Amino acid sequence: EVQLVESGGGLVQAGGSLRLSCAASGFTFDDYAIGWFRQAPGKEREGVSCISSTDGSTYYPDSVKGRFTISSDNAKNTVYLQMNSLKPEDTAVYYCAAEYQLFITIATICHPADFGSWGQGTQVTVSS
Repeated sequence: EVQLVESGGGLVQAGGSLRLSCAASGFTFDDYAIGWFRQAPGKEREGVSCISSTDGSTYYPDSVKGRFTISSDNAKNTVYLQMNSLKPEDTAVYYCAAEYQLFITIATICHPADFGSWGQGTQVTVSS
């Protein structure tokens, strides 16, 4: 059974940093694309970063590019999302998701509809 457990969320002031962690179990980590998604109240869930298991390719939307960095520690089956220069508009519930990477585009497009396994989410609140 695929299990994903997020941690590291919290309250931070604008301009601050947080590092989210996603601990994965129940599947062969090297075969899966992993993504971070977020959902703010009243908005659709959106991808904020994905990483390919095959070549480490990453995806970031323009809204977080240069501020967020995804990384993977395959020895620990853990994916991290380092978030710097946080803005109030980054406030959302952040979810980790995994999907067997049949195609690399799962990671390079980073759309929530392509991911089938999800964690419970962690709240990130950025105050102004």
